[in-house]
Amino acid sequence: MSVRAISGRSSTAFVLGGGGSLGAVQVGMMRALLEHGIRADLVVGSSVGAVNAAYFAGNPTLEGVSELEAIWLRLKRSDILCLGWRGLFGILGQRDHLFSSDRFSRLLETHLPYRNLEDAALPLHVVATDVLTGEPLILSHGPVTQALLASSAIPAAFAPVGFDGKLLVDGALASNTPVRAAVACGASRLIVLPTTCTRLERNRSSGALASAVHAITLLMARQLAGEIAGLGSAVECDVVPADCPVGVSSFDFSRTSELIERGYQTTKQWIDRGGIGGAARLAPSDRQQEPTFRQPLQRELSSARRNRAARDRAVLLQRTRAAPLAPVTVTCSKPPKLDARPAISEPV
Repeated sequence: MSVRAISGRSSTAFVLGGGGSLGAVQVGMMRALLEHGIRADLVVGSSVGAVNAAYFAGNPTLEGVSELEAIWLRLKRSDILCLGWRGLFGILGQRDHLFSSDRFSRLLETHLPYRNLEDAALPLHVVATDVLTGEPLILSHGPVTQALLASSAIPAAFAPVGFDGKLLVDGALASNTPVRAAVACGASRLIVLPTTCTRLERNRSSGALASAVHAITLLMARQLAGEIAGLGSAVECDVVPADCPVGVSSFDFSRTSELIERGYQTTKQWIDRGGIGGAARLAPSDRQQEPTFRQPLQRELSSARRNRAARDRAVLLQRTRAAPLAPVTVTCSKPPKLDARPAISEPV
């Protein structure tokens, strides 16, 4: 699939990651960036980040961000996850997905001011995952609604989407925050807008679902760290901090206003402290080390290893005390009697 890239000059890309309803924080982030005069030459997004990128690419101004904010504030979970009577076939195992994408498709067609990816005011690149290979694919031309449906097609929740002869699903599977895709599209400066909370150790809550969401969050943070570590020395990279409130599910649309405001305030404070191009930038030499947002992951892993080792020592000590070793009697058998006669070789 062809890529619409900018060449011949330094270009800045806004890179927007996935995260369901947590994508609302990106609206606040973009507002703060534009207010400080930070502009993008192209936008690259995956999953909900692709949806936000598409709206922004249609009108990359403060007015456009305000319109996107109004859409988010009206959004309900039923506008995205529509479980009709056909969804029962998915529950019964007679269909490969639970939800229809019809409402989501109408939402996109109603509010997007253009019909094809190449018609956006800014170069727009949407990342989806190839069902057969698991590889990320960059969509830069063709129907924008189909591309966004493909990039947001969560497996088992939505059906795979056909695009240019391929079956595609959620871009988050292959590249939740498509840093490498942005470089492939011609960007030399990246401003990454993640939805993954940078303070992971404080964002944990109890319960099976919460534990699963937390595990996925850790995986996404690790994936982003790996992509950034692989960037070349010619690429500048700034990661906007994402400060998500504790216990908010990626399917919860009831706290959109709070998420937008948090994204705005956190980004504004970060920029005021020199975040863009300042001390917070990930220089090439730093990318081989542990980025800021990856440190909580390493701390949790180290803490888990220490706790497991302590438990193992405690169990071993308890068993030793409970069951002292009994004396062991070793019996040696009489060695076999050897034939003292010399061996005689047979003639050849």
